[in-house]
Amino acid sequence: MNGQQHQLDGMSNGGKHTSWEPSSWRSKPIKQPVHYEDQAAVGKSVGKLQHLPPIVTPTEIWRLRRSLEDVALGKAFLLQGGDCAELFDYCNDEAIDAKIKLLLQMSLVLIWGGNKPVVRIARMAGQYAKPRSSPMEMVDGKEIPSFRGDILNGAIDPDRLVQAYFHSAATLNYVRAQLSSGIADLHKPLDWGLGHVQDPEMQKKYTTIVESISESLRFMRTIGADTAGQLQTVDLYTSHEGLLLAYEESLTRKLKHPSNRNVPPKMKPAKPPKVSPLTGGALTNPSIQEPETTGYYNTSAHFLWVGDRTRQPDHAHIEYFRGIENPIGIKVGPTTTTEDLTQLLDIVNPGKETGKVTLITRYGEAKVSELLPKHINAVRETGHVVVWQCDPMHGNTRSTTTGVKTRSFAAIFSELSAALRIHQECGSFLGGVHLELTGDAVTECTGGSQGLQDEDLGERYETFCDPRLNEKQALELAFLVAGSQRGSNNV
Repeated sequence: MNGQQHQLDGMSNGGKHTSWEPSSWRSKPIKQPVHYEDQAAVGKSVGKLQHLPPIVTPTEIWRLRRSLEDVALGKAFLLQGGDCAELFDYCNDEAIDAKIKLLLQMSLVLIWGGNKPVVRIARMAGQYAKPRSSPMEMVDGKEIPSFRGDILNGAIDPDRLVQAYFHSAATLNYVRAQLSSGIADLHKPLDWGLGHVQDPEMQKKYTTIVESISESLRFMRTIGADTAGQLQTVDLYTSHEGLLLAYEESLTRKLKHPSNRNVPPKMKPAKPPKVSPLTGGALTNPSIQEPETTGYYNTSAHFLWVGDRTRQPDHAHIEYFRGIENPIGIKVGPTTTTEDLTQLLDIVNPGKETGKVTLITRYGEAKVSELLPKHINAVRETGHVVVWQCDPMHGNTRSTTTGVKTRSFAAIFSELSAALRIHQECGSFLGGVHLELTGDAVTECTGGSQGLQDEDLGERYETFCDPRLNEKQALELAFLVAGSQRGSNNV
């Protein structure tokens, strides 16, 4: 079947997308393609992935979807963060612990600020592929192939697909073990520590929140209302950009829907079925449909997003994303037209399920005030209820005079605070933030209370791709957002 015929078949039934399978994307044009020289080796790696156990389960996926429904309705807040490009070398206990603790600390601050539950999604356990604007980049004055993530870089070895699976599984296994062992226990939040954050003012702010929580817990315990089991752990979900579709396809399984999906009860005919005069058998009523009991789940992560460079409505990535049960994200930037945006929503979420889609806006501080209101109004007119999430990182990237890629903390906060204000003015909800960050004391973004300047970036500039907020900058940003939320809640 050629691509044109497949597209026609997929647009049958009144223009709505119908038939789909995990390999449907292969008949569509694709951006950011990967070219392997040894196709036999690719087949061997994909075949192995298809027989390995799922990394995440449908029950976990639907638990996240139910939480994102609350985010879309303004009842919860979404914190998503982690490395720009996760390395296989980051699969070690120290690096994983640092990111878990930072996300927990930030979520504690955001809960304090917004007085809402916080949904936590890590850019972790699978963020091994990166899109790039150019196939080549300059590093230390030399032109080399652009870094595309550990799943690809090197000799474009198909075995890296399998390595990505095992590093993802090992990372998530350790995360689950730490959470079940009490790393997130609210009875002892000071055990999370502040790592590299030595700023006295930041420590005082954080300690004040911790002491307030501890005092509340002591009171609850005194009156016998301490539901300890609910305070000893949290849900921490995983996510990555669904860029390398051969990998995503191989980990997409048709599985039984879990009970927490809340499948509608089986429909029954109001009258006894009519009997065929020829066979004596019951005639079926084509208007009565059995509810689906299975669906296609991407088992590589709980949440996947499609990037700004690969979200073309008629291309391969959107074709893949429209068929999976997972909650999905779509990056929305300055080149996203309102027509494309509404078309994308209708393609990936034809049933208009609340919170199924997260729109991750990334305009840049200079363009957010112009573009965000238009997109909010366009989506509202469609009837789609989405999670609005601000990514203040990608639209604010710049290069220093010496060619070092960086981001300004002031610009990041400027876009984020503008998004908070605009949503409030439009009667909408900013449901969350999407940040590139690390628990290490790197020097990749300028500004913040540390006052990092361009000339300071060389001290610990360690990213292989985009600059990340360090631990102190990330926590400082959480406090600024929390302060804004407390202010708006008091209006």
